[in-house]
Amino acid sequence: MVAQEAKALEEGAKEIVVDVTMHKLGRAASRIAKMLLSGVSVTVVNAEKAIITGKKQAILERYKFLTSRRAYVSPKRDTVWYPRKPERIFWYTIYRMLPRHNRRWKEALRRLKVYVGVPKKLENAEKMVIEDAILREPISGSGRVIRYMTLGELSKELTGGRLNYE
Repeated sequence: MVAQEAKALEEGAKEIVVDVTMHKLGRAASRIAKMLLSGVSVTVVNAEKAIITGKKQAILERYKFLTSRRAYVSPKRDTVWYPRKPERIFWYTIYRMLPRHNRRWKEALRRLKVYVGVPKKLENAEKMVIEDAILREPISGSGRVIRYMTLGELSKELTGGRLNYE
C-alpha cells in the first residue's frame, strides 16, 4: 500500500477525498476498492480526468463492443447495460472489483461517491492522490511512448459528442 494511503488509514480517517487526475483507471479503482472494504468512505473527484492506457482505437473498439452487446432475455429490453458517463464508468470499475452478493459489498458501495469535477462542498477539502496509480512520464521503461485516453474523451466518443467533459 502506498505511504499516503497507509498514513490516512492508520490515522483512522473515516472519509477520504481522492483526486484521480492522470490516474490509471484500474490501478486507482483497485486501491479505492480496498479502502472501501476496510470501512473508509471514499469520494472520488475529477473522474473525467482518469486515464485508460492503450491505443485510442483499441480502447474505443473494446468499449463500443461492451455498449453494443445484446442479451435477448426480455422482449422489452434487448441490451446489456454499460455506463457511458465518466463518473459511472469509474463507479462501475470499482463495483466489479468488490466481492458481490454479500453485506460487505453493499456497505462498501454505499460509502463510495464519484464526481465529475470538484463539487463546491469539496473545493477546500484535502485531496489525496494514489502515488502508484499516477502516470508521471509518458515514456515506459523500454523507451516506448505510453498512449492513453481520458474517461472524458472516451465518454464523448461513446455518446457521440453529447457529453462534454474537457
